[in-house]
Amino acid sequence: MEKILIIDDESFICENVERILGGEGYQVCSAASGSQAREVVLANEIDLALLDLNLGTENGIDVLKALKDIDPELLVIIITGYGSVESAVDALKLGAFHYMKKPFKADALRVIVKLALQTQTLKREVRNLKRTDVFLPGRFPMIGASSAFDEVVSQVREIARIPSSTVLITGESGTGKELVARGIHNLSDRREAAFVGINCASLPANLLESELFGHEKGAFTNATSRKPGLFEEAHHGTIFLDEIGEMDMSMQAKLLRVLQERTIRRVGGLKDIAIDVRVIAATNRNLQDKIAGGSFREDLFYRLNVFPIHIPPLRERTDDIPALAAYFLDSFSRSFGRDFREVSSEAVELMKQYAWPGNIREVRNVIERICIMKQGPALLPEYLPPEIRGISPAPASAPTAGQPGSKAAMLPADQGLEEAVIDFEKSIISRALKQTRGNVLQTASMLKIPRGTLRYKMDKYGL
Repeated sequence: MEKILIIDDESFICENVERILGGEGYQVCSAASGSQAREVVLANEIDLALLDLNLGTENGIDVLKALKDIDPELLVIIITGYGSVESAVDALKLGAFHYMKKPFKADALRVIVKLALQTQTLKREVRNLKRTDVFLPGRFPMIGASSAFDEVVSQVREIARIPSSTVLITGESGTGKELVARGIHNLSDRREAAFVGINCASLPANLLESELFGHEKGAFTNATSRKPGLFEEAHHGTIFLDEIGEMDMSMQAKLLRVLQERTIRRVGGLKDIAIDVRVIAATNRNLQDKIAGGSFREDLFYRLNVFPIHIPPLRERTDDIPALAAYFLDSFSRSFGRDFREVSSEAVELMKQYAWPGNIREVRNVIERICIMKQGPALLPEYLPPEIRGISPAPASAPTAGQPGSKAAMLPADQGLEEAVIDFEKSIISRALKQTRGNVLQTASMLKIPRGTLRYKMDKYGL
């Protein structure tokens, strides 16, 4: 429960504010003077203070300074009369969060207090994440509680101390490979320089070469000016090559030369350009299998695989699910103006039993969808999608289990549920691939699953 301190020498103001905010579920206390306020802040962890600038003989600005000296992170909303707006502006310059003119409406007070407390919560989360030494200034931090997660964090910290070694990150789609790459960069001596990322599967080989190495004017049609490549942009920093397993063989040879020589040559260029870049590559494919199949260079693999980091899928580290769900719930609840405060234990248990083929990305999408549709205060089991609750609705005309013609009745005597599910899934994917003539992207869209998940299942079933 958030604690709010009201500092005002008029008792009826304190009583009125206590009534309004107490009705919202906040813990409210009051102080009639600056000295009393200082004692309260020293003895308690106050989330928010409402300070009247006119405290009799005391100067509210001096009280503000004294409270900030005690707790620099304390948020203060100034309460002021019409004649002291200039003083309120001065208070904002000293770090006050906002100011309100007297008389103020109850609804306006509720809105500003809620906004201030949301800001305070976010600031504290950032401080806590920074203390863990794995905070990432990107969109999401690294979140987890499992031993597998701790191992990944340990590897990130170790390799971050060696700013030049090449890293290969492996793991299924959605497990957070780019977050790990950014973590390495942000904890290393290269953090002041650029982190540049590119998906190697998103461009054909000729365009990928130009993006990575740049080109000279006139190197090809529409090359109307010189363009530096991403390797040059990442000079003294880090370049992240995602989906490296999809890179064309000719491009693999050129990348191998860059890793060996530490130089690049622009398309159409005549001279080599020295670069100082850490290369971090990532893939959701088994590169050893691709080497055996002749679609990935073995020498490039060993150049990339200097420091391997494998991120296990979420189904193998279920202890991370509660922390991830809580983080995304809090984040989207604030973004969408919802009042979610927790994930119910029943919902957590269902989430831990689900396989999460889309991994962390799927968790994020599920929580975002719930925050769009529901209000809170708790995320309940019935808010979860049917597949997580274990509900698989059959067509109305389909016979129920045990009736003639049902799936259960047709199972071979020596086949269990798990084998039947595998056979069924393999059959569905096979039929979908036939309908799309082997187009992986269209098939993934048809089946409503991530492309990386489809590739994983295709490899698993030998399709």
